[in-house]
Amino acid sequence: MSETMLQAKRLALRLHKDERRVIARLFGTYGETRLPELAERLSKVSEEEVKEQLQQVFAYFQKRHKDLPRIFLDNFEQAAQRSGWSGDLDEPRRLLLGAYFTMEYSIEAAALFNPSIVVHPDQNNSGDGGLRFVMSLRATGEGHISSTVFRTGVLFDDDRVELDPPAKYFSSAKRAPDQQYLKYLFLRKLGEMSVNMSIAGKMLDPLPEKFSLVELSQAIAAFSETPYKPANYVETISALMWLANSNYQIQMVPDADISDIVLFPNSENESRGIEDLRLVCFTEEDGFHRYYGTYTAYNGHQILPMLMETDDFKRIAIHTLNGACALDKGMALFPRRINGHYAMCSRIDGRNLYLMYSDYIHFWESASILAKPRYPWELNLIGNCGSPIETSEGWLLLTHGVGPMRQYCIGAMLLDLEHPEQIIGRLPHPLLSPHEDEREGYVPNVLYSCGSIVHKDRLYIPYAMADQTTGMAAVGLQDLLGALKQNP
Repeated sequence: MSETMLQAKRLALRLHKDERRVIARLFGTYGETRLPELAERLSKVSEEEVKEQLQQVFAYFQKRHKDLPRIFLDNFEQAAQRSGWSGDLDEPRRLLLGAYFTMEYSIEAAALFNPSIVVHPDQNNSGDGGLRFVMSLRATGEGHISSTVFRTGVLFDDDRVELDPPAKYFSSAKRAPDQQYLKYLFLRKLGEMSVNMSIAGKMLDPLPEKFSLVELSQAIAAFSETPYKPANYVETISALMWLANSNYQIQMVPDADISDIVLFPNSENESRGIEDLRLVCFTEEDGFHRYYGTYTAYNGHQILPMLMETDDFKRIAIHTLNGACALDKGMALFPRRINGHYAMCSRIDGRNLYLMYSDYIHFWESASILAKPRYPWELNLIGNCGSPIETSEGWLLLTHGVGPMRQYCIGAMLLDLEHPEQIIGRLPHPLLSPHEDEREGYVPNVLYSCGSIVHKDRLYIPYAMADQTTGMAAVGLQDLLGALKQNP
């Protein structure tokens, strides 16, 4: 490699896992058998003993969670719903039963990594010349279940990074009860899933063009009562409910700060993890800003590309990404339309970089190869490191490449603004490679990012080290663009 090759500068920032950051989540999936037994046992416990046990639980755990009584009652209701149990209990016994069905989960006990960064929607309190940001991170805890957490802070001109103190309590996002589905999109996705459309159509026919989960459940129940029951109608019902539960909305409490939010798996297809959110602040054609985030849902067997959408980080919509080319990992949305179309970078074959266009953000039907591995440090595969960044010289796309010994490094390429399939330049060497003190961890020798940001002619790159810890680096934007244009 050249002695004068451009390298990013490491900044004095390290984000480490914190085992103390916990949520209170539902304990187990066996309410069907345990709740009736526990309710029977608890009915024989005296009122005084119940109150004494509750006092002990609250004394030990209440300082670690916001509104613990509500959490206990919610978990009791979930266990009761799963078991079909409808007994009558006083509130202290419902609270205590809820406590038996609650566990603490340390969100980032194993790792805090794979960051992405965007401009904060509120630039108040950004200081003199500072830029407030939102950073998403993949957090991994017990059972290697991944969720998404957020931190906020300020970037300053002198490469200083000030992080806001993390929230005292996590606010686990709750499903919004009034989620609406569009029938034509629902049917289109069912067709992609090779569902029996004759049966699905008969189930959905009575529904309006916009329908709720409750209305869908009622329509399925009504169909199940009819004499017409083809052999595979149960599989069709299963597919309908799977799709409905994969597309949902979550609502934060009104006073929740962005750093309070934890996106924990909320559907079956996410049950083993929400992985590698790539945030982007998208500018609509009318100038309105909306935040999107592409991520990978994992259920222990399959991965599924997903899209998060929000205007304010208070109400968040979650949708499946659909179409013949919504495949594999690492989909990254351009921050605006190009020639009237949505555009996305992806890695649909697991080896090469692709460029995709669509007129509808949730459906991606075609793709063309943008770039293949070229240099020794990336010959195994290449992918993106988040959404492209618009500059005066073109779209700046950070990439990751995998070389010998599965070493992950971060590189860059420059794409034409109006025709991004045209590569203007490409770094022949990594911009960032694992230093000796960055290579050890859960997955050794991996440097990875899910998104960067520009401030005052500096590119700031938050990056993960060995799938465990997060740092940040910076490089002069003009220096990087100049280096890219020298190597077409």
